[in-house]
Amino acid sequence: MQLRAATAGDWPAIWSFLREIVAAGQTYTWPRDVSTDDARRRWLVAPPGRTVVAVDDDGTVLGTAKLIANQEGPGDHVANASFMVAPTAAGRGVGRALGVYVLELARDDGYRAMQFNAVVASNTRAVALWQSLGFAVVGRIPEGFRHPDLGLVDLLVMHRRLD
Repeated sequence: MQLRAATAGDWPAIWSFLREIVAAGQTYTWPRDVSTDDARRRWLVAPPGRTVVAVDDDGTVLGTAKLIANQEGPGDHVANASFMVAPTAAGRGVGRALGVYVLELARDDGYRAMQFNAVVASNTRAVALWQSLGFAVVGRIPEGFRHPDLGLVDLLVMHRRLD
């Protein structure tokens, strides 16, 4: 698997699974019917933000991540990131590889910490992955997410220092 900066040419492959993940309504706080234009604007971030992809040896996009400042101005030393793995690549270590890679990029970019603002508590695989990479749950928004199958579930705020 190769990890690299995403290009505009990667968008169709990203969109093919991003659309599916968002439409399922189980892990992202985005509108489930997000348009391709809105999704592209949200995901393919402008510098100094970064969007990256994990690709297989044949060039297939297996997953993607975006890295941005969590806040502007005096809060811009804390990074924020989002991750999506193609359902067909689940269980292959793509999420972990992207997580490790983005943490390194964030550190290289001078961020002092990384914060996730809205990890759906029922997304236990993601919560376990982030905890294994040193993130701690520092906050909980009770019933902050309307899950299509589980009803109201908590959102977690997760944080990790980078120094």
